[in-house]
Amino acid sequence: MSSPRPQAPDGLAAQADLVAATALAVPGVVGLHGGALGEVAVYLPGRRVSGVRLRDGRTQVHVVLALGVPVRATAETVQRAVAAVRPGPVDVTVEDVADPTQPAVGA
Repeated sequence: MSSPRPQAPDGLAAQADLVAATALAVPGVVGLHGGALGEVAVYLPGRRVSGVRLRDGRTQVHVVLALGVPVRATAETVQRAVAAVRPGPVDVTVEDVADPTQPAVGA
């Protein structure tokens, strides 16, 4: 007999979804990025939230910005927005820039 599938701690899914939605709502953010090997994610039963990592009271958000937006200012806006919804340090990594008028590679 196999053991039951582990469940995410209460609230982890809600926190990950909130962080992702908050980052994506910042003007100039066109997506979240899972890192070079897709390792930046919150793994949940049956799904994952790519581009977000919640670990040891620290939040990491990896974003793709629109081509032409001010990178530092937009990253700082993401940091402030996420810090407002999740206490603790927030690290923002800009992984890529993309032209939002073009289809995503592989789409």
